[in-house]
Amino acid sequence: MAKRTISLSVEEEIYDEYRKFCEKKGIILSKQFENFMAEELEKNKSRS
Repeated sequence: MAKRTISLSVEEEIYDEYRKFCEKKGIILSKQFENFMAEELEKNKSRS
């Protein structure tokens, strides 16, 4: 599957805190967001 670069606007404090959280856990921030989107799509399929 091809990758796409996107731009998001989020509150700076939330971004900084979450980035640090991901670093501590050894998680790549963009992969974490991708996983979140996939989970939301899967939840939505269950409801349809």
